[in-house]
Amino acid sequence: MNPEARLAALGLTLPTPPAAAGSYVPTVRTGNLLYCAGTIAVFNGQQTHVGQVGKEQTIETAKQAAEICALNTLANIKAAVGSLENVTRIVFVSGYVNAVDGFADSPAVINGASDLFVKIFGDLGKHARAAVAVNGLPRGTTVEVQVVAEVR
Repeated sequence: MNPEARLAALGLTLPTPPAAAGSYVPTVRTGNLLYCAGTIAVFNGQQTHVGQVGKEQTIETAKQAAEICALNTLANIKAAVGSLENVTRIVFVSGYVNAVDGFADSPAVINGASDLFVKIFGDLGKHARAAVAVNGLPRGTTVEVQVVAEVR
């Protein structure tokens, strides 16, 4: 099953690829690597998750935010390379979690993105990763995700 069929089988759709919100572009390709700018928890222009985990958000709602970030990244990847079938590997994921001081469960939150990549790409979705708690993210979003993908 191709990645886009897997998305559909999961009942998920890709959002409109989010535009850059500053002096950068959504993706940069160098050779067979596609560097994806950070995406936040916005779906088709509507912010879905705002606030800190441990305050306004729970680990579970933050995992949902991470999945939305991953969907935005997939939309940008598709826009850059034409089809998710052109992804040969998810190489690296950086996840940032807007959280209260001392929050130690960032990996559990970023699993929302990581798990989706594995569901969509199977073993090719398994990646190296960083999951970091921070005290603020753009627009007060709960999660931001950056990805490096190998493409053909």
